[in-house]
Amino acid sequence: MEFFGAAERKEINDVLETGILFRYNHEAQRNNIYKAREFEAEVAKLVGANYAHAVSSGSTAVLCALAAAGIGAGDEVIVPPFTYIATVEAVLMAGALPVFADIDDTLCLSADGIRKAISPKTKAVCLVHMCGQMADMDAIMAVIQENNLVLVEDAGQAMGASYKGISTGLWGKTGAYSFDFFKIATAGEGGIMVTNDETAYKHADSYSDHGHDHIGTNRGMEQHPIMGFNYRISELHAAVGVVQTRRVPEIIQRNNIHKTQLLSALGQVPGLSFARIPDTNGDSATFLNLLLPDTETAGRVIAELNAAGVGGFNYWFTNMYHFINQWTHLKNMHTAAALPIEKFGAPQDYNNLDIPNAQAVVGRLISFGIRATWTTDEVDALAANIEAAVRKATLVEA
Repeated sequence: MEFFGAAERKEINDVLETGILFRYNHEAQRNNIYKAREFEAEVAKLVGANYAHAVSSGSTAVLCALAAAGIGAGDEVIVPPFTYIATVEAVLMAGALPVFADIDDTLCLSADGIRKAISPKTKAVCLVHMCGQMADMDAIMAVIQENNLVLVEDAGQAMGASYKGISTGLWGKTGAYSFDFFKIATAGEGGIMVTNDETAYKHADSYSDHGHDHIGTNRGMEQHPIMGFNYRISELHAAVGVVQTRRVPEIIQRNNIHKTQLLSALGQVPGLSFARIPDTNGDSATFLNLLLPDTETAGRVIAELNAAGVGGFNYWFTNMYHFINQWTHLKNMHTAAALPIEKFGAPQDYNNLDIPNAQAVVGRLISFGIRATWTTDEVDALAANIEAAVRKATLVEA
């Protein structure tokens, strides 16, 4: 959370003054204060969605997106090996089976990777727009359409990004955003499922609240057309999300200024390149994603950055829980309950996956979160530290 002030406090106080922290019903007491509804409306307006539904986390938003898209028991769902583990957990919680496909230098699933992973049992692709970037959507949509697959998008790290004018999260049947503490906008915890499909929206709305149909004003008289569970967002979290969503355009504008400054400063550093962004006009600019020549060099650069107190995320050397190499509990099928991988059997040998691009790209990747609150001097200092670390690690004289 980078910006937090009087506007967020006012929205929270509006809820506290009513005493109604539950998002549904209690019309007489709430004085027409419906922060979850307002949150949903703000997100729908921001990304251009017909429908948005707020839930308790980005993880549950992905699960709701999968369920609302019709993904269920035994379905095979193609997923990336480079994502936060929640994407894979959501597939399993939906009763489906994850099938890992390769990525490319966008840091996202590639069209070729998806094509090679398709089997007669493949139902859907859960595409993750990773590290603030967007996937190569033209190529991916061609594969989706050729094979009549369902596309679900996990845009938890890429809300505000777009490809050719269409927001991440709206290319498929359903999409999901995260509002946890580390995202471009935050509600502390929270998530939003988006869709342009009315039926999918209604399913998500019911599924996230024990199957309630939310028709009428008397909760005790509502029907339960489907089974569901409790993934509701509270009015307090939604209140913060309302204001934070309104701040996103300004944050993206500032991020892009800082990212442009960094790219200009680092663009000619030998041995340094950048992850490919399929549509730079749609970049949320929440991350600067560096690619080094090889994994060993990336390790040396990380060591130099740490010594300088700069940091940077590397998902190969650090157990950030974003890469399949670290998911030993999945590869050994260690779960707290009999999830689908025990019941149906893993569709792949998770210990011996053919994902050479993922292994190469993630090993060479170092990411920096871009902050909208940086000063020009702070950006210059970061660029200087990165350049010094890369030159030293690659033995190139300044």
